[in-house]
Formats: sequence, C-alpha cells, structure tokens
Amino acid sequence: MRSVTRREFMNVSAAGAAAVSSLAGRSRRVSANDRVMVAVIGLRGMGRVHVSRLVEVPDAVCASLCDVDQSMLERESKKVHDATGQWPKMVKDFRNVLDDPSIDAVVIATPHHWHVPMAVRALRAGKDVYLEKPGSHVFREGRVLVDTVEETGRIVQHGTQMRSSRVTAKARELLDAGVIGDVRMSKAWNLQRHKHRKPVPDAPVPAGVDYDMWLGPAPERPFNPNRFHGYWNWYRDYGNGDIGGDGIHDLDMAHFGLAPETHPVRITAHGSRVHVEGVEREFPDNMMVAHHFAEGKVLIYEDRAWTPYGRYGVDSGNAFYGTEGFMVFSRRGFFQVYLGRKEEKGPSMGVGEAVRDRGKGAHLSNFLDCVRTRNQPLAPALQVHRSCALVHLGEVAYRTGKVLEFDPETETITNHPEANRLLTKEYRGPWSL
Repeated sequence: MRSVTRREFMNVSAAGAAAVSSLAGRSRRVSANDRVMVAVIGLRGMGRVHVSRLVEVPDAVCASLCDVDQSMLERESKKVHDATGQWPKMVKDFRNVLDDPSIDAVVIATPHHWHVPMAVRALRAGKDVYLEKPGSHVFREGRVLVDTVEETGRIVQHGTQMRSSRVTAKARELLDAGVIGDVRMSKAWNLQRHKHRKPVPDAPVPAGVDYDMWLGPAPERPFNPNRFHGYWNWYRDYGNGDIGGDGIHDLDMAHFGLAPETHPVRITAHGSRVHVEGVEREFPDNMMVAHHFAEGKVLIYEDRAWTPYGRYGVDSGNAFYGTEGFMVFSRRGFFQVYLGRKEEKGPSMGVGEAVRDRGKGAHLSNFLDCVRTRNQPLAPALQVHRSCALVHLGEVAYRTGKVLEFDPETETITNHPEANRLLTKEYRGPWSL
C-alpha cells in the first residue's frame, strides 16, 4: 500500500474537522446491531494500543483520533487507513470530539492529569468512556467521576484489564467458594527497573505540538523534554509515580482479592530513594503502604523501581492470605493456591503456560458490549474510585509522613488538615471540574 502524502493527510484532517457538529451533549443511540463509533484521545502508550485493537474489532469503528502532537495524529491515522481503507477524523482539541454527534464512545489515554477533566466532559456530552488507569489524578476526582456517571447514566470502564481475564474470573470463583478460607489480608507488589533522565534545560516546544493544551489543567511552566513524552509520570503535576503508573494494576487486583466493603479507615506509608541519584523524579524509588479497613482487613502495597527481579517469579503480582491458605496471583496471567501449614499446592491456572491471559482484548470488548446493552462493565466508576483511592491515600500518607485516619462516609482525612487538602488540587484556566 502506497504511503500517504502530507497534503493528503492535511486535506482529510481539515475535512474531518469541518464536519464536526456543535451539538454538544447529544449522542446517537447505539442499537444491538450497530457498530460503535469510537474516538481515541491520546495516541501514545496505551492510546496506540487501543487504536491497533479497534481496527481489528468488527463491531466498532475507530472513527476519530485526537492528540495535541501532530506527529502522533499522522502516525495513528495512517495506521487506521492502512488497516481499514478509511481515514478517521483528526483533531487536536478534544472538545471537537465531544461536540461530534456521530461519536458514541471515547477512549481516554492521556497523561493522568487530563483523565477526569476529559472524562466528566465526555460523560456530560453523552459519550461513554473507556478511561485508562489510573482513573483519577487526585482522590476527589474519583468522587466527581462517580457522581457524574450517576447524573448522566453513561458507562465508564477503567483500564484495569485483568478484571476481564479468565484467570481473574476463575480466581474469583475459588475465593468465593472459600478455597483459602476467609481472606483477611492481601498484598500487591510492583518490582521493576526504571530508566530516568538527568536534568536538562527548558527548550522550545516541538513543532506541531499544542503545548498549552497538553498542560491543560496543570500549572503553566516552560516546556522541558523531561516533563513530556515518556517521562511525565515522574512529576506530580501530570502523573502519580510508580504506585499510580503501573502499581494501580496490582492494587486493583489486591482490592479484588480482599473485597473490602468501602475505603480504608487508617493508612500508613513510607518510602525513600535508595538507588536513583542525579535524576529528576518527584517520587520515591521504593514505597510501602498499609491500608487498614473497618472490617479488620489489611491491604499492603510495595514497590521497588530499581530491581531486575520480582517475587514468586513475577515483577507484578499479589498474594491473597486466608485463614486456610493463600493464593499467589499475577496479572501476567496465572495463580497458584497453597494450603495448610505445609503450603501444599492446591488449584492453579495458567502456571507454566507460554501465552498467559491478561484480559486486554476482552476488556475492550466488555466495554463495547456495555455501550450497546447499557449493562455495567467489569471495572465501573465506583470500582475506579475505590481502587484509585488506594493510590492517592498512600501517596498522601507518604508525603505527610503521618498515620492517616480516614472517614469513608464523608471521604475526609479527620486527623490532619494538611493531608486532607492534598485529596484535591487546583486547576488551571477553564479546566476545573
């Protein structure tokens, strides 16, 4: 297939933008036989993964792409055209996507600081939302997301795709049957070796990038390459560090295994830098968090950002501890049960398999099915809030160095005013919630 010229690209892009309607808040009704018209906002990382999946799904159309970086738009639009023979609409301002009545659903795969500001606007515009993890940048955003879903009746699916894995479903079946007794504690770990950059001076904004829109609700500051593509997660203005970057997957599974009834009531955390030196990073390179729940359950999280090895053979995993045994579970796609004093092996799934089930394609399919049926997805808004709360409360406990007392009913930290203020943040310009 021949390559696409820049002039052809720009002509199609202009035509797509001109076709966008100003009928904000309206969305067409999707029938059971319709193909879901999807827009992807944010085209790096998981955004381009979603584009690749959408062009292979027969019951959906990758109808529109949005990114502040022209080079990302060109690359992913050509991918859609090469796979389907059709050009998607191409826009830089996500509000044009929300104003388009032909779009049924949006996938939001931007930096974290944009997740909820975009999601609530999409929900109010009548769109269903597949929201990449973590679903919120700060704690209060999770509550706003839940309330907006209740107000609008729209669908939200969180990008914690192991919720759709066959391994997860089988583990749930065994846990509910009491295979390890009463589950009283769970542990999540995320153990990796990260690369970081040395400090560099500010620089001109790259050609084709709408940097002001990239910043959005974040504080205004000069462009710096270290705070842009690939590295923004190490800065609190845009990301959540290890615990909210990759760790949310493991925290979500720890919450799944423990199944607490609501938020924790006491949170402790500590962390430090034991390895990373001379690089820009606003988060520790190791962290331990303990969440205590009113019903007597405990959820523990651990990360190390400098090790090439994991635990129980996996870099990302969980252990669910019951009164009769425990289960080692990994989002790499397997679990193994150990029973009794001698830790005899019990039921397992996926152990030793070359290809392990991680639920990725099934999670998107679950979302598209729910867009049609209006059923709730496997990772709905309330679960977004409860899982992401573990990220935010752990981070606040680490930053303040305090044992936090939390009231799940009022969603406030009751023993530390400064910590309570860290549950939310200020938003720049017109991007408040």
